[in-house]
Amino acid sequence: MPLNRLLLKAALANKTIVRSAFTARKRDYTNPNWVGVGLALGTTVFLWGLLFKQHSDDVREYKASRGLE
Repeated sequence: MPLNRLLLKAALANKTIVRSAFTARKRDYTNPNWVGVGLALGTTVFLWGLLFKQHSDDVREYKASRGLE
């Protein structure tokens, strides 16, 4: 059987048989998940804070090792 026919049969089977469990009901965009939003934003702020702190420590260590301070 040629490859085109196999791909066509597979595509037709996927469209008719498969139903995702994640799209069983529509999302309610009028009532967002504030706990998830808070966790995402809090994690982002925390990671950016760690990044800036690490950068400051690295710059301070670099200046100290070069005798610039």
